[in-house]
Amino acid sequence: MDMLLAAIPQILQPHMLITIFAGVAAGLLIGSLPGLTATMALAVLLPFTFGMDALQGLAALGAIYMGTIYGGAFTAILINTPGTPSSIATTFDGYPMAKQGRALEAISAATIASVIGGIIGVTALLVLAPPLARLAVAFGPAEMFWVAVLGLTLIASLSSDSLLKGALGGCIGLILGTIGVSPVGGETRFTFGIPAMQGGVSLIVALIGLFVIPEILSMAARGRAALSAPSDMSLERFNFLPVLRKVISKPVNIIRSCVIGQVVAIIPGAGGNITSLIAYNESRRASKEPESYGKGNVDGLVASESSNNVMVAGSMIPLLTLGIPGAPPDAVILGVLMLHGLRPGIELFTESGVLTNGFILSMGLAALMMLPVGLLGGRLVYRSILKTPHYFLIPTILIVTILGTYALRNNVTDVLIMLGMGVAGYFLRIIGIYAAPIVLGLILGTIAEQGYTQTILGGMADAVPQLRLLDNVLSQILFALVLLALLSALLPRLLSRKQGITGSGPTPPGNE
Repeated sequence: MDMLLAAIPQILQPHMLITIFAGVAAGLLIGSLPGLTATMALAVLLPFTFGMDALQGLAALGAIYMGTIYGGAFTAILINTPGTPSSIATTFDGYPMAKQGRALEAISAATIASVIGGIIGVTALLVLAPPLARLAVAFGPAEMFWVAVLGLTLIASLSSDSLLKGALGGCIGLILGTIGVSPVGGETRFTFGIPAMQGGVSLIVALIGLFVIPEILSMAARGRAALSAPSDMSLERFNFLPVLRKVISKPVNIIRSCVIGQVVAIIPGAGGNITSLIAYNESRRASKEPESYGKGNVDGLVASESSNNVMVAGSMIPLLTLGIPGAPPDAVILGVLMLHGLRPGIELFTESGVLTNGFILSMGLAALMMLPVGLLGGRLVYRSILKTPHYFLIPTILIVTILGTYALRNNVTDVLIMLGMGVAGYFLRIIGIYAAPIVLGLILGTIAEQGYTQTILGGMADAVPQLRLLDNVLSQILFALVLLALLSALLPRLLSRKQGITGSGPTPPGNE
């Protein structure tokens, strides 16, 4: 507590506040550009922190990280494009709200949820770091396999129209995840002799191709942009307070989403994309109106944004206590810690406690600063999109996405894959196969394959190596959760189908 109190005046100095504010604004700008991830934002802006002291440099990177994850919600809401992988679930309800003329409501709700999630994540990092870090150590290959399988059960919930089409989309994603070098054995698969394909299909390339390009083609086919100015509410008269009351009137949704985000965030490699999808699914299952999700329900938007912003601070728990990056962007911050001679572990909280607590508090300030920066930035971006004609908007978005895709690995093949997947995604959408299950399969397929292969290799001396998947209590709990998730998703469908068949008797005479 003494070190925490000693860190407060250092964080509240004017130059620190300006640094945090600038970091949030820069992160928000980068996060709203399709293809530019939080990892890229930290890597690109890292050289600007070399002239700073340790605390100021870490505070700047923490603010950039927080702002980038939040910034992905802007394009997710306004043009149905996840700016970062963590914003995939934000598109499900954010974009329908924008098309209904409720874009500012959606941006405000996302901002409030992000601020709340960021503050809760920082609080958990301050209070619960050591015990939660021990939990992270318990997740081995078998546990990661079951976490991935648990995530794949979300396909049943995301496929509101047809479970078969949703499963088909998930299988497409699983197949895409096998392209390239095997994560364990090192075999080259499905590269068709193209060396550039050995790196596989990048998640960002798939996101841009499956979300952005179909939307661009749809706008071109309609001959107009998807958004239109609301008829009953001008931009100047928009009231923030009703949205605030609507969001905080359902605290259970926020708390549940934040708890999910915190637990998933400490698992190294899970990432915010899984976090937001799981939180969105649980919010939908617990809702009294699950059929309204995907059609502009603000609760789904709040669940996604609050959970993925908890992940920012939550992923710092294994980093600061064990030296294990909880998510790819954390590896950059780990490098900065090592650059300043700081070693993750208990010494970081004892010998450098003032610096560590100052860094954590700076992330809390960054979460608070997202409120004014996000609301102002949201209005500016919304006005820009509304006032830009579609014949300028479409090529602008296309150029930005192509540049963002190329910047990932400086690879023209990525651009071609993105365009090809985009055209395929457009036609798949027409027949009812949507992007979300495909992306989910791509994200989780690699995790499941790696966990399964490592577990089986570790049990080769056993009579039945597959039993290693259920070798401990944690694996058994996760397996039970998988069964529970499947039953809760499939039983309502089976019961409604049975009732439909029972209710449809023979046609009464004269009604043929």
